[in-house]
Amino acid sequence: MRARQLTILFFALGGLSFSAMAQTAIDEFERGNVFYREGKFEQAAGAYEAILKQGLASPAMYFNLGNSYYRLGRTAPAILAYERALRLRPGDPDIKHNLDLVNLKTVDRIEPLPELFFIEWLHAVSSFVPLRTTIWLFAFGWLIMFCSLGALYLLTNQNALRLLRILMITAFVALIPIGVLLATQVADSRIRNDAIVTASVSTAKTSPDAQSLDAFVIHEGLKVTLSDSVGGWVKIVLADGKVGWIRSRDCERI
Repeated sequence: MRARQLTILFFALGGLSFSAMAQTAIDEFERGNVFYREGKFEQAAGAYEAILKQGLASPAMYFNLGNSYYRLGRTAPAILAYERALRLRPGDPDIKHNLDLVNLKTVDRIEPLPELFFIEWLHAVSSFVPLRTTIWLFAFGWLIMFCSLGALYLLTNQNALRLLRILMITAFVALIPIGVLLATQVADSRIRNDAIVTASVSTAKTSPDAQSLDAFVIHEGLKVTLSDSVGGWVKIVLADGKVGWIRSRDCERI
C-alpha cells in the first residue's frame, strides 16, 4: 500500500505559533513518508504518531499510519488507524479498501444482527455522505423553500407560479429523506462509542469481576461497541448482540 500524500493537513487556527507548529508537523509528515518509501515502517509510524500526539490529525495522517502498521503486521493498530481515518473522511474508497484488507487478518467472524431495510439503507448512505454535506443539503433545501414562499407573493405570471409550486413540492419531498438522514447521522455521532480490541486474546466475562463466568473469547482487531464501564472493566456489545465485560486495557476507543 502506497503512502498517500497529504492534501489538506490542518485547519488554520491563526497566530504565528500555529504556523510554526504546522510547519514542524508538515516536515515530520514528510519524514514519515520518506521512511515509508524506504521500507522503514517502524520509523514512519513513529513520525505519524508524534504528530498525532500534538493533537494534529487528518484522514491522510491516520491512513498512512494504518499503512505503516499493516506493513509491520500489527493488525489491531492498523485497523484502529483506518477506522479513525474513516471517521474523518466517511466513504473514502482507499481507506475502506485497506480497512477491508486488514480485517481479513482478524480471527473473529461475527455475523451482525439483521436490520430493517430502511435502517440498513440509512447507515449505508451515512457511511458515504459526510455529516457536513448533509447539513448543507438540508440548509439549501430550506433556503429554496423560504425563497420560493417569498416569490409567491411577488410573482403574478401563472406559468412562473406553477413552476415555483413544482419547485417547492420537489424541495419539500427531498427535505424529508435528507432530514431523516441528518437526524440519523447526528444521533450516531452522539452515541458512537466503538473500540478496537488490542489484546491478542481477551476473555469476556459475564460481569466486571475476574472470578465471574466466561462469556466468550475475542481476539485483536475486532470492532466492539462500549456500553458501560466499571473500574478497570468495560462492557462490550458485539455485532451479533452478545454482551460481556473485558479489561479496559484490552481495547482502545476509536
